[in-house]
Amino acid sequence: MLPHALQASFLPDLVTPQNGMMVWWGTDDNVEAARKLGLPEGAPARTPLAMPTDTGMDCTNSPVRFVPLSQASSALAQLRVTKRLSDSLKAWRVAAVLCLAGKTEQLPQLAELMPPSAYAVCRTPETVWPAATLLSAFDEALQHTYLSPHDVSDELIAAQETSYDGNAVHATLRPYQRKGVAWLESVAAHRCGALLADDMGLGKTLQTIALLAERDGDRPHLVVCPTSVLGNWARELHRFAPGLAVVRHHGPDRATTASFAPGSVVITSYSLLLRDSSLLSQLDWDVVVLDEAQQIKNHTSQTAKAARRLPAMNRVALTGTPVENRLSELWSIMDFVNPGILGAPSRFHKRFVQPIESRNDARVANRLRQIIAPYLLRRLKSDVATDLPPKQESIVSCTMTNEQAKLYKTTLQRFLNDGFGSGFERHGRVLKLLTQLKQICNHPAQFLKEPRGETAHRSGKLTRVTEMLSEAICEGHQALVFTQYRAMGELLSSHFASELGLSEVPFLHGGLGQPARDSLVAEFQSGGSPPPVLIVSLKAGGTGLNLTAATHVIHYDRWWNPAVEDQATDRAHRIGQTQPVDVYKLVTGGTLEERIADLLERKRSLAESIVGTGEDWITNLDDTQLRQLVELSEMEIAE
Repeated sequence: MLPHALQASFLPDLVTPQNGMMVWWGTDDNVEAARKLGLPEGAPARTPLAMPTDTGMDCTNSPVRFVPLSQASSALAQLRVTKRLSDSLKAWRVAAVLCLAGKTEQLPQLAELMPPSAYAVCRTPETVWPAATLLSAFDEALQHTYLSPHDVSDELIAAQETSYDGNAVHATLRPYQRKGVAWLESVAAHRCGALLADDMGLGKTLQTIALLAERDGDRPHLVVCPTSVLGNWARELHRFAPGLAVVRHHGPDRATTASFAPGSVVITSYSLLLRDSSLLSQLDWDVVVLDEAQQIKNHTSQTAKAARRLPAMNRVALTGTPVENRLSELWSIMDFVNPGILGAPSRFHKRFVQPIESRNDARVANRLRQIIAPYLLRRLKSDVATDLPPKQESIVSCTMTNEQAKLYKTTLQRFLNDGFGSGFERHGRVLKLLTQLKQICNHPAQFLKEPRGETAHRSGKLTRVTEMLSEAICEGHQALVFTQYRAMGELLSSHFASELGLSEVPFLHGGLGQPARDSLVAEFQSGGSPPPVLIVSLKAGGTGLNLTAATHVIHYDRWWNPAVEDQATDRAHRIGQTQPVDVYKLVTGGTLEERIADLLERKRSLAESIVGTGEDWITNLDDTQLRQLVELSEMEIAE
């Protein structure tokens, strides 16, 4: 029978003392119990514990949490003694205080006072470790942990400059990416958590996939990401690590734990992490990855709490903006990857937030930097510019909302029921279908002609581009967003101004006179306080403009003629550009956008001859080919 309060014991390692583990046990939810006390929650495991019975003692194989001493000892020493604190935790708190202070001569007295629950881990099926033996092993383990010349922190810092030499992914990794993978592997080997905070566009996803591909596969992995990038994660995994089984946990018929085989990568969204928290927290995960980890920047949010409840051997957080506004955001993310490393929130606020944010205390900032440096890796484009091409292009796959999916299916079915006819009539009806489906992929408000309609949360593509721009703006970059539709450009302008906190987002389109166009370009190119985002009509801004202030180019909707898109991209990537340019082409997964994009990428050299100057080539497809091109894949619909 379990006690009613969290208990602590110690499991020594007589061969490698520093590998000894603190053991939390004793409640139905040891994770939450540890969290409430400000203790690191540890990794899930099972070990024999001495449980009292009517006839004596029974060593029962029980669920516990293993916590490395490097995380547990300081947290134990800082425990507040209250009436709710169990006797075993009080005993190990005293042990940590004595050993860290070098007062080991008092350990024999403590051994005599330790309650049985403090040394409940069974040494054999019939016996437990004596209290005196455990305390001696505990002290030796701490000596090795903190006095060893090969400190874990030093090893992790050194690992940031080593290079991964494996080939588990089907990709040519850049030098800085190989360093990132080597560091991730080293952090995982030490059972610590990692915050990979590389600049946008440096390949955080690929580096993480390499880590997952190198694991031994005895447990499933979990990737939690915004719904808008869920499909993109699945594609990148299939592309770079086809040997990994990928399970999508989203949608009304989402997979259950029976599908989460060892070695598989389960992908889910933050909304489903919250909704299915009890299900997902039942599993012992190998690696849990939080993409766009700024989603848990508020440590009191239900999403952050659900993330912390996930049992994992290793945790990895990915974000290009580890601190958007306040240092407390960094605490929340770091506490997810390495619980307890920065102490309790109140203590962190007093020790670091107040002196750094109020007084700009460089000494305190440096101390914080030293604590987190082994577990945080951040490279800027300026750091690795020599490894990057002048222009880097990426396809960004976005996930549909339910509203988009319903409109898409209804519109497609109406055209299929009515038929396309032949000759000129067929040509016109097919182009009309393509236009309507593209507008639905852009945003329901564009298709429904709602100039002042609600824009947020209705389009997966709009959600994703807003996230991308938010990160780019936080990093001080300027961006061009191209669209071929005047109505969509106006929707983007008002939405970005509202969601990104900008007073105005200018839109350069064909309805503007030449003086107004020149003024917009001059303002964007100015070195003062230029607007961080400029929306450009593809036809109006495809040629003749110099917009080299931009380092990010986003094609919101596809023209499907690479030459036209390249001309637009060259507004930023041209003579006078001194920085690498990242080009992102958005497509809605499972729709005609994705299939045509795949076709063009496979046949890039022949693309212009295939598509001509637009979409006329599609009208020559027969009904079966056309249906295959435009039908919707149900797997791409967001929850």
